[in-house]
Amino acid sequence: MNSNPYMIGFGIAETIFSQIPDFDQLWWLSIVAAVMSFTYSTIGLGLGIAKVAENGKIRGSLTGISVGTVTQTQKIWRSFQALGDMAFAYSYSLILIEIQDTLKAPPSESKTMSKATLLSVGVTTLFYMLCGCMGYAAFGDLSPGNLLTGFGFYNPFWLLDIANAAIVIHLVGAYQVYCQPLFAFIEKSAAKRFPDSEFITKDVKIPIPGFRPYNLNLFRLVWRTIFVMLTTLISMLLPFFNDIVGLLGAIGFWPLTVYFPVEMYISQNKIAKWSTRWLCLQILSIACLIITIAAAAGSIAGVILDLKSYKPFSTAY
Repeated sequence: MNSNPYMIGFGIAETIFSQIPDFDQLWWLSIVAAVMSFTYSTIGLGLGIAKVAENGKIRGSLTGISVGTVTQTQKIWRSFQALGDMAFAYSYSLILIEIQDTLKAPPSESKTMSKATLLSVGVTTLFYMLCGCMGYAAFGDLSPGNLLTGFGFYNPFWLLDIANAAIVIHLVGAYQVYCQPLFAFIEKSAAKRFPDSEFITKDVKIPIPGFRPYNLNLFRLVWRTIFVMLTTLISMLLPFFNDIVGLLGAIGFWPLTVYFPVEMYISQNKIAKWSTRWLCLQILSIACLIITIAAAAGSIAGVILDLKSYKPFSTAY
């Protein structure tokens, strides 16, 4: 079935939510998104366990998909792409400082953030490992790229509907949480460069009955709407979930999650060059760079393969 109408609908929703002025005003949307994430992950895990019980055996193998179902080359590219998918799951460093900036002290923001990061990474890893392993155990070589929206689960329909609705709501929130820092950066840079431009700096107060007035900024309205339109268009042109997620994960993982934090840590703690700790950190950074390059290559190969059988804006597949 054609997914373009759903992408357009999602884009319209994001256009509306993107007009929320500041990151700290997203707290309620972030909570809703987190609850939805737990909801669909739990449902996916439960259905995976039920499917394994129904099969009466664990499908798949420790070495992954069988050569024959795919070629050896495809298996290598898919393995690399999977690294990108995993990297994307841990690419939260982009918003880490933005979240820390909204915390109240005492206790100090860094201590609170360290505890929150440890807890969130632990819970995230646990859920991803359980869902990934049980999904593969349930379907083996026929495992879909998306456990819930792929084939395999047909009943109970109502539970799948709840899970898929939770995915959509979660992505609405996640889109905003990841885009708001970019929105803020562009708008602050524009205001700094053109301080006398009313189009960029002037807010128009719009009264809302029962609520405080909404500050409408024309530059924010125009630029954020254009941004959402462009991302929606790109999504319609390249609707390959796993490949694109892997590519985005690969692009953002090494520079934002590994390289800059490592270099900042070395600089802040004045770690001597060529010391044991310095060497270990550099080896970690280089290893992650190699993983990033491999993940990007696998994801690009997946996109190229998908494009061979895909016609943009086609109404039927």
